[in-house]
Amino acid sequence: MDDFKLKNGSGRLCCGGCGRQNNKLNTYDWLADIPGNAEEQDMVEVQFKNTRKGYFKNSNGLHLEKGDIVAVEASPGHDIGTVTLTGRLVPLQMRKANLKPDAEIRRIYRKVKPVDMEKYEEAKSREHDTMIRSRKIAESLGLQMKIGDVEYQGDGNKAIFYYIADERVDFRQLIKVLAETFRVRIEMKQIGARQEAGRIGGIGPCGRELCCATWMTNFVSVSTSAARFQDISLNPQKLAGQCAKLKCCLNYEVDAYVECQKRLPSKEITLETLDNMYYYFKADILKGTITYSTDKSFLANEVTISARRAFEVLNMNKRGEKPEKLDDEFSGRESQRSKDLLEQESLTRFDKTKGGKNRKKKQKGQASQNNASAAPVEAGNGQTPDAPKEKENKGLQGRNNRPQRPKGNPAPAAPQAPAAENAGNAPQAKAGQEPRLNRNGRRNFRRNNEGNKRPERNTNTDVQA
Repeated sequence: MDDFKLKNGSGRLCCGGCGRQNNKLNTYDWLADIPGNAEEQDMVEVQFKNTRKGYFKNSNGLHLEKGDIVAVEASPGHDIGTVTLTGRLVPLQMRKANLKPDAEIRRIYRKVKPVDMEKYEEAKSREHDTMIRSRKIAESLGLQMKIGDVEYQGDGNKAIFYYIADERVDFRQLIKVLAETFRVRIEMKQIGARQEAGRIGGIGPCGRELCCATWMTNFVSVSTSAARFQDISLNPQKLAGQCAKLKCCLNYEVDAYVECQKRLPSKEITLETLDNMYYYFKADILKGTITYSTDKSFLANEVTISARRAFEVLNMNKRGEKPEKLDDEFSGRESQRSKDLLEQESLTRFDKTKGGKNRKKKQKGQASQNNASAAPVEAGNGQTPDAPKEKENKGLQGRNNRPQRPKGNPAPAAPQAPAAENAGNAPQAKAGQEPRLNRNGRRNFRRNNEGNKRPERNTNTDVQA
């Protein structure tokens, strides 16, 4: 038992009551903190595999703690199990398991030795192959049964076959064939579909591990009335679990629904107003609201009211009075309800593109392409179309008047005369230099490899006439 001291040094915390977290048969020992608890009782709880446990007597006075692996008496030979509970709580668990006082209680031999563990591991390694072969044998004999699991005893002299069958099966011939094939003592145990799902395991529709595989040990019968109390549609595909039976979780909240159902009026009662007669259509049991309709067969002129308002109208009808409207009181309360914050958010709020440099570059590139193709040349008259506004044309005049170099001619082309409106203001180009107008109407030059200034290459395909 591990002790964990508190920061202030007063008292201690004990983790001896906790067991293995991967076994659904574990029992929390709430008496583990009592001094001398383990030595007062000679009864010990021992678990085997995942679905079987037993109670044995520590006749040899061994010092046993939780987690110790021991060899216990079996018929025939011995079995290997893990100690999961000791002390005063063991007799209480035996009483809970309905063990009779005169029942034969077997004893614990010893703690396991390396030789015992070797035999145990060898026997466990044969379980899967034995299950597959036994299924083929049962199929060859024509038996309507399914062998779901096989568990070998610790010494390998006995095997327990867990099977599922809808009807009674005569497996006397099967036992003879299995005993001759595997050379062990055979024991057959019939289990239900729920127990099989618990042994196999799986993930339920809720996204969590199956309850029967984690913590459930006793299975209570589930009926369709539990679904009716909760107003669940009787769809077999949704109500059935992986075991093809009704889901065990249908019983979890049925008591709460039954209590809330008592606070609602009967479904057979109709409410009368000055205008119409309203019939019961549906109800939100936990919320305490009822929806009424003016037609019995389908929803028409629906009105949703609270249970208190329904009882008020019912009492008025008993006195011979009829209200003007059915939802006078409830309409004011409904407007004061708090709205869900998620309903206020847009579902496409994450689909908006983020602003950045790439988007600005794309916009500049698109603008340049649109400006280049905005003023096409009229081939027939040799005249350009009317110029746009001065603000839009300010940066486009020089761009459209750039000199072009013909394809295949390495020599630069002669510069074109500038527009008439800019001819008087533009400075003259020096010898060996070619002008180039930028967006501001100025001439830019750049030097080549020889140190001479030459105009930049223009990629504009439009040529002035």
